[in-house]
Amino acid sequence: MRIIGLTGGIASGKSTVAAVLTACGAAVIDADQLSREAVQPGSSAFHQIIATFGSTILQSDGDLDRKALGKVVFADPAARRRLEAITHPAIRRLAEQKLAALRAAGTAVVFYMAPLLIEAGATDRVDEIWVVYVDRETQLTRLMARDGISYEEAEQRIAAQMPMAEKASYGSVVIDNRGAPEATERQVRHLWAERLQPLMN
Repeated sequence: MRIIGLTGGIASGKSTVAAVLTACGAAVIDADQLSREAVQPGSSAFHQIIATFGSTILQSDGDLDRKALGKVVFADPAARRRLEAITHPAIRRLAEQKLAALRAAGTAVVFYMAPLLIEAGATDRVDEIWVVYVDRETQLTRLMARDGISYEEAEQRIAAQMPMAEKASYGSVVIDNRGAPEATERQVRHLWAERLQPLMN
């Protein structure tokens, strides 16, 4: 089974690319989805997060208030590292379970989509890395529109991640997502046909 890491900066368009890959027939594991599963109320990670950051990051229904937690950790690198020390091992366990199930099912190609694949030191889990790239201004504009946040908050979140140019240097494939969605889809379908379709037979 070939495991490809799909990464990129925040609001770079990883989900857009993953949707095209899914339509092509790829299996995609989404680390953001795993991160939500990992911190479900009652889980070990959930209790560790409350013990570390306090009950002010809870919603009235007892679930995590991800926006409130985000404001804390994006404003404080030390707090972000504490959160990652709790969540990354839990996400890794869930990812390994899903990969094992796909391997047992005879899946030929799987994409592991993770925004912090490189930062989290998870590159050893994948056979190669595909990076979704946008320039900083496009990233800022899309992030503000997507999350309804200010320019300053968007800057803060982008600054918390590895610069896009540095991230792109890790990719065996770099997908340019600065243009229209149709242009990105054409790139991804071409890559699929050229590099991965032969593995599916």
